[in-house]
Amino acid sequence: MDVSHSPRQAASPSLLALAWPIFVEQALHLMVGLVDTFMVSHISDQAVAALGTANQFVAFFLVLFGFVSMGCSVVVTHHLGGQDKEGAERVAATAISVNTWLGLAISIAVYCLAEPLLRLAQLSDALLQYAVPFLSLMGGTLFLESINLAISAVLRAHGHTRDAMLVTVAQNIINVIGNTILLFGLLGAPKMGVVGVALSTVISRLVACLALWVLLEYHTHLKLKAADFFSVHRERLGRILHIGLPAAGENICWWLAFMTVTAFTARMGEQALATQTYTMQLVWLVVLATVAIGLATEILIGRLIGAGQFDEAYRQLLRSLRVGFAISVLVVIVVSVLSPWILSWFTQDPVVIATGAMLMRIGLILEPGRVFNIVVISSLRATGDARYPAMIGMVSMWGVMVLGAWFLGTYMGLGLVGVWAAMVLDEWLRGMLMYRRWKQRKWLKYAQRTYANVQSGTAV
Repeated sequence: MDVSHSPRQAASPSLLALAWPIFVEQALHLMVGLVDTFMVSHISDQAVAALGTANQFVAFFLVLFGFVSMGCSVVVTHHLGGQDKEGAERVAATAISVNTWLGLAISIAVYCLAEPLLRLAQLSDALLQYAVPFLSLMGGTLFLESINLAISAVLRAHGHTRDAMLVTVAQNIINVIGNTILLFGLLGAPKMGVVGVALSTVISRLVACLALWVLLEYHTHLKLKAADFFSVHRERLGRILHIGLPAAGENICWWLAFMTVTAFTARMGEQALATQTYTMQLVWLVVLATVAIGLATEILIGRLIGAGQFDEAYRQLLRSLRVGFAISVLVVIVVSVLSPWILSWFTQDPVVIATGAMLMRIGLILEPGRVFNIVVISSLRATGDARYPAMIGMVSMWGVMVLGAWFLGTYMGLGLVGVWAAMVLDEWLRGMLMYRRWKQRKWLKYAQRTYANVQSGTAV
């Protein structure tokens, strides 16, 4: 039965046309961490373990910034689907302003509290000497990333995924050049070690931020004035938070849970922590393929909901799942086969290489389950049904992943294998629950409400 309430069709690019630039962009963002890890591995495995732990705090705060950018992206697509360009611009201005202030506040906090935060992660004094200066510099400039995330979300919602990708290409080139010069002291520069890696990353972030501002004005003609940063519209912010807060709660919950699991890993020894750090770099390559499909699907479904095309939105998710599942399985097989060779780039420790390769084989089971989570949750969020994934996620992440990692990995003595087994159980449980909710169309009432609100111009 057609549940659409409007004959208007939402004109949007195809799934893969949106997804491939997102994948390249996200992969290049990941390459910043990979390049940093690879270059720091020339110092020592201790430095890598320290950098990996510090980067988890950076990643956690990036997820926190995401609650505004995720909500912004969804609400903008609703307005674009409803042919309301002016409403989309107002939402975008609100999101960029809020993320700017949030980024500044967190940057100051992380800079001042870098060492206490790292001690919470159970780092030894030997690792702290690398991690503290790195986190102080990276964390103290997080506001640049908060701005970048908001602008990128607006560009993606408008379908300009290739531009965000090109900015990230330039960012990576600058980062690699900066790392090479500052880490090894080339061209007369001081040999700065881990601090040099952080500094080059910060410089590349700044260049990316400036480029994104130019692209935002060029594509959307949105010009923010100083007054926009001091006058945030509550109604528009409420609409963003209605989507963004539950989504952020879910993502933050995952990162807190994962950081807790990492603390368990740190207590297993520096070798186990280094193995986890190296292997997770490979895992993100697999995850990003799914993330790209999820974000592209979110854009498409958000526009369809804004246009009132609910049946088409239902079918789009099912098509996206098939594509996402096929791509994820293919990528994880390739990465799993190549993992011993790739890991040997980072370390010559045979135990680390063998254990990392074994974990990637477990990834053959883990990653298909993650597809259901990422793609379906992105789609539920696009319909306005954001609270259910957050509630289920909090229970499963802590009740299955964290508790399971402690029980299997620490109590039962299975080490990293036990930790990853708990992660498999968590991903599949949540994935199946999300899929069931979509099939039962429990999201439809939220979609209908969203469509009505876009048409009337009222807040969610």
